[in-house]
Amino acid sequence: MARPTTPITLTPEQQDLLERIARSRETPHSLVLRTQMILQAAQGVHNKKMSEHLGVCEETVSFWRKRWLDGQVDLAKAAGHPKTLREVVGRLLADRPRPGSPGLFSAEQVCRIIALACETPPEHLSHWTHADLAREVVHRQIAGTISTSTIGRFLKSGGFEAPSYPILAEP
Repeated sequence: MARPTTPITLTPEQQDLLERIARSRETPHSLVLRTQMILQAAQGVHNKKMSEHLGVCEETVSFWRKRWLDGQVDLAKAAGHPKTLREVVGRLLADRPRPGSPGLFSAEQVCRIIALACETPPEHLSHWTHADLAREVVHRQIAGTISTSTIGRFLKSGGFEAPSYPILAEP
């Protein structure tokens, strides 16, 4: 026999917000799926049936049900404050930060490096190389140190490519 699950009770405000999230076409699929799990759990659907209907494993349904139940205190505090409630729901149904080392460069530093690469190089250079850019980044104190491969990654990530088709009409 299956273990009994703790029922989820939603306030009308929570129900309305979750239904809007579930219907949204701009919301990431993972958030819509988690929202559907909470809505179905509130309707009394069991984990096994829900997992079959949504195409996820039972452990996933159980995990998000438990996460929602653990956040009841925060949800209660946000009652009557739609903006705060949306933030709390978003936080409850969001992925936890993944492990790994944090980035070494801020978005501002990356922007400044790309802007530097767009500048005309000094007179003694015909064009920027990755090594020249790395030296100039350190010289301008944009970053303490930076490798040439990191410079290359930043410049490649910009996605500056010519279109494969002519963008101007033929004369």
